[in-house]
Amino acid sequence: MQSYQQKAVEILDRAVRNHQWRQRQCINLIPSEMTPSPLVRLLQVTDPVGRYAEHNFLSSVNREVYYYQGTDFIAWVEERLIQEMGEYLHCRQVEPRLISGQTANMAVFSALVAYRNRRQSGREVERIRLVLNHHLGLGGHLSAQAMGPMRDYVAKDPATGKFAVLHFPVCKDNPYRVDVPALADLVAEKTPELVIFGKSMFIEREPVAEVRKLFAGRAERPLFMFDAAHVLGILGPHFQDPIAEGADLVTGSTHKTFFGTQRGIIGASLDEDSPWNELWQMVRRRAFPGFLSNHHLGTMLGLLMAAVEMNAFRDAYQKQVVANARALAKALHEAGVGVEGDPALGFTETHQVLVRVGEGQGQEVAERLEKNHIIVNYQALPDDANFTVSSGLRLGVAEMTRFGMQEQDFGELAELMADVILRDRDVADAAAQFRGRFLEMRYCFQSEEIRDLKEKLLATFA
Repeated sequence: MQSYQQKAVEILDRAVRNHQWRQRQCINLIPSEMTPSPLVRLLQVTDPVGRYAEHNFLSSVNREVYYYQGTDFIAWVEERLIQEMGEYLHCRQVEPRLISGQTANMAVFSALVAYRNRRQSGREVERIRLVLNHHLGLGGHLSAQAMGPMRDYVAKDPATGKFAVLHFPVCKDNPYRVDVPALADLVAEKTPELVIFGKSMFIEREPVAEVRKLFAGRAERPLFMFDAAHVLGILGPHFQDPIAEGADLVTGSTHKTFFGTQRGIIGASLDEDSPWNELWQMVRRRAFPGFLSNHHLGTMLGLLMAAVEMNAFRDAYQKQVVANARALAKALHEAGVGVEGDPALGFTETHQVLVRVGEGQGQEVAERLEKNHIIVNYQALPDDANFTVSSGLRLGVAEMTRFGMQEQDFGELAELMADVILRDRDVADAAAQFRGRFLEMRYCFQSEEIRDLKEKLLATFA
């Protein structure tokens, strides 16, 4: 039987070996993952990692009230994080306390239920009347589905007994694109209470402005929410700007294309002229005390540094991500791998590339790639019956872009991948050597002053 000391040694040894493999030998193409910068990783395990800072706004005293002492630094961190994320998202209202993209979405759903029942004292709580979102099989995010968290917040259609959810129709010749004229017909006599943009299989921009126009002039319009979990780090001129295009709320996780720790965020444009103005305080109350007590202060501090990094380097990073995704798609296509999407757009407008590897072969091909140090995500494509018979792979270039890969490098990587996918060749050594060329993190701060402070902080762990 192992002693406790031996158990500790085993944990540490396995962690070191896994870290070295993932960070120095593997080429990570999972689109929902990001290695934070060394500085962000270090900050999230400093003193706040073990602290609490519950707080909310009390109208009776007209200020934010903290229920723990020793929280001045945390209050400063939150205020700065709100500023940085507001600058990034082009909005004034930011709720930074959520600890995942899914809890961010749930906070919005719960707040919307509270909003629609705000003047119905003593009556049974009414759920969201009707939701418009993406179908799970067409790339819709799980957290917006009735089989997921949405089931606790959306009403059921009394005529069918099913949850009151409509799905965006898609173009017959492109299942990754919303068919806006067909949607106009679908909602001609229906006004959803909530419209949710955003997907997990995300290769084209969302038609936010076009869909919002469909509801112009109606007595009541939907709340427009953009779930940016997968594209938060590329929002802006190189992809799209949801708030500027008409979204009321942007939610998302902060660790996929964004540089951050694993958390969630809500940004909003619900000012005085918005018909949904009262909703914002309900969102904040659902964050705390509704969903959170401890809001993971270590990762929040790390996210603040990540947000500063993103605002500093966003233009160069975002431009390179989109260019790299198109380079990978083009090279895979030319190598004979089936690439999904519109060739006129370079197959993708985001960080993601979707490839088809054969009916029901997605998982097996993903496992072969993993044995060759290339980490991907098997994916059910729109014509697959379900996820267990996935015929595709979902690839993302964001993390390897941060490690310095450019267009020509993704072209070289595509050749290795094609050897595994099409010819079942062993490229493990070549892949590990390839990764060895890309070990230094880019788009982060490297000044002597920052290095000195980092060493000072590291010394406290000795």
